[in-house]
Amino acid sequence: MSDHPENSTENQNPLLQEQATPDSSADTAAPEQSQDDVTPSLEELLKAAELKAAEHHDAWLRAKAEGENVRRRAQEDIAKASKFAAEKFAGELLAVKDSLEAALSNENQSAEALKSGVELTLKQLGSAFEKSNLVDINPLGEKFDPHKHQAISQIESEGEPNTVLTVLQKGYALNGRVIRPALVIVSKAMA
Repeated sequence: MSDHPENSTENQNPLLQEQATPDSSADTAAPEQSQDDVTPSLEELLKAAELKAAEHHDAWLRAKAEGENVRRRAQEDIAKASKFAAEKFAGELLAVKDSLEAALSNENQSAEALKSGVELTLKQLGSAFEKSNLVDINPLGEKFDPHKHQAISQIESEGEPNTVLTVLQKGYALNGRVIRPALVIVSKAMA
């Protein structure tokens, strides 16, 4: 055995040496034949690519259709929600209307009975407002806020200027959004 690495190929197995030799005709024929068997033809590659493209196109069409369906359903839900948004509040107001009609239908009642019936009806209405998050704005003695109040006039007063002195009409806010500002009279500094 030699000590040099370049001489080590001489001691290798003769079969391995034959495979490494490029002149061997048997070795070159076998790899070419196996490469032809493994490598698909251009027609086969084209068919496979067309099938894959058709699959992707079909998946894209399905995803597009699903997106359109989701959008359409969302628009229908929004339309239904806006159409029936007041349904809960309207249901609460029915009891108030029934009470008012009952009060008017009884012609032989005293003023005191009528007053107590109206007070009960007002409580029903207040309960309906509360359930629907409709809150009154009654700013008597508060600082004037142009986002919640509408000043009708100003009166000279000894207190702090821009303070609400009189509430002519309550305002209302629905879920924190002012739907009607309170009509108020505001103080101004003495001249």
